[in-house]
Amino acid sequence: MIRIVLADDHTVLRTGLKALLERQREFQVVGEASDGRNLLKIVEEQKPDIVVTDISMPNLNGTDATQQITSKFPSVRVIMLSMHSDEAYVLRALKAGARGYLVKESAEADLITSIRTVNSGKAFFSPSVSALLVEDYVQQMQDKSIEDSYDLLSPREKEILQLVAEGKSNKDIANLLNLSVYTVETHRGNVLQKLNLHSIPELILYAVRKGVIS
Repeated sequence: MIRIVLADDHTVLRTGLKALLERQREFQVVGEASDGRNLLKIVEEQKPDIVVTDISMPNLNGTDATQQITSKFPSVRVIMLSMHSDEAYVLRALKAGARGYLVKESAEADLITSIRTVNSGKAFFSPSVSALLVEDYVQQMQDKSIEDSYDLLSPREKEILQLVAEGKSNKDIANLLNLSVYTVETHRGNVLQKLNLHSIPELILYAVRKGVIS
């Protein structure tokens, strides 16, 4: 059973999403919150598997609440709901620790898939967000006349790029590829350097843009 907490200050939306989720036999909604501070309290009490939270809420916004949740309860995975699909909002959500990003207009269609995907340890983005990130990236490359650095990566580095973007730890990757943790860390550092990326959230966005993950 996947235990879920929903947070949104719009009661109608929250009620609709709850009804949608409870039609799935493996989902259980164990709490609802209408503001960020109440969300923190419920997460502390319930220790859910998944939190689905609006990015804009009273008292404490969803991004700051997510940062506190993922810092205090690393096993809780957060999916952010937002009206915005541009890169700045997505990157902010990822830096706060969110593993999924849903645009509200597609929440009903994508919510179930996003929860299953994020619960399995992978990242999830609304298809419209992924498409926009790809489109923006291609346009940026053309505007700046910059060559993509992806082909500078070795086959092993491309493999590790995907595994890191999917949320796997260095230890998980080392076990999967039969490498030492030190070797994985070295490859990971090389990937960031070659692609001129400075954080794992930026790496995840890059992987989405390149279609390495969806």
